[in-house]
Amino acid sequence: MMIKTGFPRCLVLVGAAAVLTACGSLAAAPEPHTGSRHGAPMPPASLAARLDDPPPAASQPPAGREPEQWPPASSGPGYEGGEGGEGDEGYEGYEGYEEGERGDGGAAYGRARDASPSGGTRASAPAAGPPGSAPAGASDAYRRWGLDRPLARPPAPPDVKPALGRSGPQQWGLPPIVRRVPTDQRVVFVTIDDGIEKDPRFVEQARELGLPFTGFLTDDVIGNHYDYFDQLRRLGNPMENHTLTHPSLAGMAYDDQVREICGQRDILWHRFGQQPKLFRPPFGEYDDTTLRAAAFCGVRTVVLWRAEMETHGLAYRSGDHLLPGDIVLAHFRGPEQLEGQSMTDMVTGLVRAIQAQGFTIGRLEDYV
Repeated sequence: MMIKTGFPRCLVLVGAAAVLTACGSLAAAPEPHTGSRHGAPMPPASLAARLDDPPPAASQPPAGREPEQWPPASSGPGYEGGEGGEGDEGYEGYEGYEEGERGDGGAAYGRARDASPSGGTRASAPAAGPPGSAPAGASDAYRRWGLDRPLARPPAPPDVKPALGRSGPQQWGLPPIVRRVPTDQRVVFVTIDDGIEKDPRFVEQARELGLPFTGFLTDDVIGNHYDYFDQLRRLGNPMENHTLTHPSLAGMAYDDQVREICGQRDILWHRFGQQPKLFRPPFGEYDDTTLRAAAFCGVRTVVLWRAEMETHGLAYRSGDHLLPGDIVLAHFRGPEQLEGQSMTDMVTGLVRAIQAQGFTIGRLEDYV
């Protein structure tokens, strides 16, 4: 009798212990992580907090995360502050570069993606110039480069970066889009795209003039020549993201856009030891999917432009002159694309045009 009554009692005690153990396990279970579609784990921390973190350590490569709210269906300009409109009417000749300049293109992405950051493939991260300041130039170098006067030092950057407004509703995790920085200072911002031309004299020119600019690099035309752009970066000029192969992103599938943006992000991180925070879509073309993919890849701001340096001078998206805070687009180009002009000739013409309108050049990352 004792055996018959003790056995059910034992079962009751064992069952209760099992329930308590299961409840404890559920209480201690960590927040589930959803894996990146490209192999990188996504952290549970908010994207906004992660974007302000310092560059990742060698054992912690960049990882993407889906935004928790997607934007309403709308065209790209609905998210812009300032002027609207898309496209890159002045961007000509991209398809005409020589095949030999492409380097290894997608293969470079594969190497950077698959390499372990602790395995020695990531470049060391020397200081890229003091934060909050533009590069300093030689006092009399302007004469050598055909300028009438030195490039004036930019005004002190704001203590707090200006808010980048949108004409559409704010959505968590989606980067703002900017063509013109909100400021009343007589300062504009030079950006130079892709990387087709690699003129060593431009490194001298940028150093001697103290020219601040932001590069937006495309792996497909750089190949194995990142050392050239590292020289420019070491002068204090950040190198940001312009995709792997320079496609028109609008209309592409989400995974393909992520591959283009995150792929170039990973290459820049491995080459320079710094994660890019700014992104420029090729041709200025994007859609809602681009903004989601950019957010996933850690982009803080999508940078377009309001003026562009062409062969015969500045062209404007609206009006006929520069405005305070304008973002100016130029390209790494050489004589084949510039009707015989060199990269340094083009930059001299750009600086002269900016000076003639009473502006100087600031460092974009000090404001966005």
